[in-house]
Amino acid sequence: MIEYTADVVVLGGGSGGYAAALRLAELGKDVVLVEKDKLGGTCLHRGCIPTKALLHAGEVADAARSAADIGVNVTLGGIDPARVRAYREGIVAKKYKGLEGLISARGIRVVSGEGALEAGPAVRVGDDLYRGDDVILATGSYSRSLPGLEIGGRVLTSEHALDLDVIPERVIVLGGGVIGVEFASVWRSFGVDVTIVEALPHLLPAEDASSSKALERAFRKRGIAFQLGRRFASLTQTADAATVTLDDGSELSADYVLVAVGRGPATAGLGYEEAGVVLDRGFVQTDERLRTAAAHVWAVGDIVPGLQLAHRGFQQGIFVAEEIAGLSPVLVPDVDVPRVAYSHPEVASVGLTEAQAQDRYGSEAVKAYEYNLAGNGRSEIIGTSGIVKIVRRIDGPVVGAHLVGDRVGELISEAQLAVGWEAHPEDVAPFVHAHPTQSEALGEAFLALAGKPLHAL
Repeated sequence: MIEYTADVVVLGGGSGGYAAALRLAELGKDVVLVEKDKLGGTCLHRGCIPTKALLHAGEVADAARSAADIGVNVTLGGIDPARVRAYREGIVAKKYKGLEGLISARGIRVVSGEGALEAGPAVRVGDDLYRGDDVILATGSYSRSLPGLEIGGRVLTSEHALDLDVIPERVIVLGGGVIGVEFASVWRSFGVDVTIVEALPHLLPAEDASSSKALERAFRKRGIAFQLGRRFASLTQTADAATVTLDDGSELSADYVLVAVGRGPATAGLGYEEAGVVLDRGFVQTDERLRTAAAHVWAVGDIVPGLQLAHRGFQQGIFVAEEIAGLSPVLVPDVDVPRVAYSHPEVASVGLTEAQAQDRYGSEAVKAYEYNLAGNGRSEIIGTSGIVKIVRRIDGPVVGAHLVGDRVGELISEAQLAVGWEAHPEDVAPFVHAHPTQSEALGEAFLALAGKPLHAL
């Protein structure tokens, strides 16, 4: 048994944990980082990075199918699952090696093993104890399931779906949130018949209604089926197929069923409550500065109620590091954190939906403008349709931006600045967007809301 003392002990080496550790090391702190698996966590190894690699492979497949339309004679011979997997794993391995090197170069001590919080504060790993002046909890999340639905066999989570070594013929996706629409999108690009089942009235139900409807139109055009307002009732499976029964008694059968109903906080059995941390439905309760009820214990990332996004975890990790160092940083509220679904087409947003803005400020105080990407030259060239919708307070700032279309996730940073800095459309409209780019669509929407549309009536 050893007992080691550091300035800060970080429990969890995913997005929030390693961001906190890196920033603390920059600030001259002695840091211990405890991780039971691999640095980078779910995002790097089982989430953000590998799924986007799959989506890119799907994009290439779709481009090959439609290449003849623009005069390029290409034949799509099929999808090779083994080579797609090798491509994906190569990207992950390179990013992992880079992260390991960065952590090592900053002098951060990495402890491999499953840690548990103890009062003090401290983290115990096996027989060893790591005490810190402060402890940061960053243990991430896990794939949820549904009551009565057991994972296994033909029933997959997103992690299992990544490891499939075959391209199925038919897949049912339970859940029309970000994970569900991304996997549905990539499978359809690979030639799979896909049906999404979503209990709420729209796909991506947390997004602006205009964005959800635009995605639904695009998915119909692609041949992705979906049933909205339908709930899972039961499932049976054989060695060859799985059958889902819905709440209206209808049945759907497929080779596999993907359960994509969200992620839960990974906090059970880690000693949190015994050490004085308050949990609510598994989520760690914090104040507005991310302090828990236990003295000198902080929490970041997916275990904190709110958006479960890697970049939110990065931001919170950096925030807590600077807070511990006495720098009085500013925490970005969830509403100002950009959100992207990397499906085909992509859906990106930041700020309030039109309905949320109307609820907050009153319907008479809110104005929205929707620009169709059909009027954008670059979008026409790359063959995407979609929308850019900007929501503002009348005679006031931009409070929300909502985009649908291929590659629009690359535009959301500009929209984040407009929302985060409470810019008025009149402030932004004079800035020039390069032509032809998709960013012009944002410019057109700002121009229209400023009362001087250029390429729109």
